[in-house]
Amino acid sequence: MTDAQHQTEAVRRAVGLVQDPEIRRPLSELDMIGDVEIDGDTARVGLRLTIVGCPAADTIERDVREAAESVDGIETVRIDVSVMTPAERDALITRLRGVKRQQFGPDSLTRVIAVTSGKGGVGKSTVTANLAVALAQRGLRVGLIDADVFGFSIPAILGIAGADRDDARPTQVGDMILPPVAHEVKIISIGMFIEDRAPVSWRGPLLHRTMQQFLTDVFFGDLDVLLLDLPPGTGDVAISLGQLLPNAEVLVVTTPQPAAADVAERSGLVARQTGQTVIGVVENMAGLAQADGSILELFGSGGGVDLADRLGVPVMARVPLSVTLREGGDSGDPVVLAHPEDPAAAAISGLADTIAGRGRGLAGRKLPLSF
Repeated sequence: MTDAQHQTEAVRRAVGLVQDPEIRRPLSELDMIGDVEIDGDTARVGLRLTIVGCPAADTIERDVREAAESVDGIETVRIDVSVMTPAERDALITRLRGVKRQQFGPDSLTRVIAVTSGKGGVGKSTVTANLAVALAQRGLRVGLIDADVFGFSIPAILGIAGADRDDARPTQVGDMILPPVAHEVKIISIGMFIEDRAPVSWRGPLLHRTMQQFLTDVFFGDLDVLLLDLPPGTGDVAISLGQLLPNAEVLVVTTPQPAAADVAERSGLVARQTGQTVIGVVENMAGLAQADGSILELFGSGGGVDLADRLGVPVMARVPLSVTLREGGDSGDPVVLAHPEDPAAAAISGLADTIAGRGRGLAGRKLPLSF
């Protein structure tokens, strides 16, 4: 093999290792690298994007250029950008999905954890978003579905809200939807498909189809954990997800107030009626620390423990009231990243440790083994 051939292979290897920021796979695996040619100290690299107007195009082109320039002897890089043909795109979708559409059923190795509450305003979405980020911090591959169709807030809490932002919108490749990524968490929300501040007024059948589409058409890739931020109460979405994901584990969020805990119990009971497993209770807003070291119990006390006793599960976390936690939700900076020393961040991080350490049993599931 000549020196030019060695250099060509070196460039091909380097650019092939670049990852697509949306699909999170190497470009060589996605068949996105075309011809590579070397002329003196100049490398010409063919790059095939998945779709016209790909929002990640600039990032991919930059990373490919830097990778090629890292090869010894290469001073100039020219990138020939094209778009996959329909046949190439279909082949990519089939390769990514496999023969079947993505499913999170009983045989899946992905843990599915639904976070629910009896009523709104208990901080369920804030807990869910920060929990997702904390799990990703621990090296887990995490997806998050904002299933609170009427009160969606996950994109804003994680800092990717805004219909005018390219990184806030999913990318559609054929009939496959690639979710945006924030803080290493793949996220999908109905808020990414509607104009800012527009209300959603849907009935049961459309809600069911939306949840089904989120679970089948959105390509999350191989996940360790899929979190779902459910709407409060026991309505259509909770019932639909109970039917679609009977294998899911459920976390019930409440405040310490007994009235809130009483309502939250119903959401746990509905989850059990659909076959889901309630694994624990999270008591949010569990007191506000004062300068003298005392705790001001603005929302009462004991609700989380009573709820856990009635459901026969542990209290997995008690998250104190925190101005920093609230500010992080408003600014899109998760407190577990921005202020890990905050007591609320520490409580949610402890919850992430507990969940990450639980694992998921293999009993009753098929394993991808052949003999």
